[in-house]
Amino acid sequence: MQSAEIIDEALDFLAQEAQELYLGSRIPELFDLPTSLQFTRDYVAKNTPVVLRGSIDWPATSKWSSKYFRTTMPDKEITVAVTPNGYADGIAKCNNKEYFVMPEERKMKMSDFLDKLDNKSDLIYYIQKQNSNLSTDFRELLEDVDVESLNFTKESFNKDPDALNFWMGDERAVTSMHKDPYENIYCVISGHKDFVLIPPVCYHTVPRKTYPTGLYMEDSSGKMTIEPVLDCETKKPIDIEWVSIDPLNPDLKTYPQYSKAIKYEVRVNAGDILYLPSFWFHHVRQSHKCIAVNFWYDMDYDARYCYYRMIEKLCANK
Repeated sequence: MQSAEIIDEALDFLAQEAQELYLGSRIPELFDLPTSLQFTRDYVAKNTPVVLRGSIDWPATSKWSSKYFRTTMPDKEITVAVTPNGYADGIAKCNNKEYFVMPEERKMKMSDFLDKLDNKSDLIYYIQKQNSNLSTDFRELLEDVDVESLNFTKESFNKDPDALNFWMGDERAVTSMHKDPYENIYCVISGHKDFVLIPPVCYHTVPRKTYPTGLYMEDSSGKMTIEPVLDCETKKPIDIEWVSIDPLNPDLKTYPQYSKAIKYEVRVNAGDILYLPSFWFHHVRQSHKCIAVNFWYDMDYDARYCYYRMIEKLCANK
């Protein structure tokens, strides 16, 4: 048996054992907020997701809507991601070449953004700036978020969140499959989010390639094109590794290993919280005008990180 086959067999065994011993066949649900001890013991320590159903009782859940924002902040200048296909930070083709493409960012009034959602323009507009925009760009909304109700997460992670982000868009806005080095507390305020989740033990089943980075730009004719992003010093394309497969339409002929991935699908409704652990691959769709808030906590670089890095190294050396 070749070394690559031995590695694949060992990784398949790891994934199978993980599912049988602690991952299970579905994402667990709780209907009451856990204590910090319960949350740490049952989910954080095991690096497993959990959905906390109906756990958000914040002013935001009864107030935030298009109508509310039109009334309270119609002239507020906001930053919006604009794409032709709904994939901000995803893979797209231009002149038969694939790029990892970032969205064009535009400044506009909140009322203009809401008009775009109502009128379903050809381009897709999404508030998704991941710079802690809830605490910077939307500070007036913070009073509607009961951060204290999430103290069990702060106590469990033993730190304050690195970022508080605000998200709003229509059903065409999609988050492509990726993973983050953050502990993610994802709170849906209105509408719903549909997640496809794959655990880190299935790293070897998720196809990835290196792509040149591009940026969506609107040309003089109003058409969105892809402009390569070049290094300021070398003037060469900046490359990034990204997931090559779309879970909604997987190309199993090109990527047969994906059929072995342990995949979970879960809908997070208004009032629900999803704990999404670090290094879990996730792909996200949403309902029209869905509004959400998430809290990012920097992960601990402990034994689990070493474990993940070993898996990455084994896959790289196949």
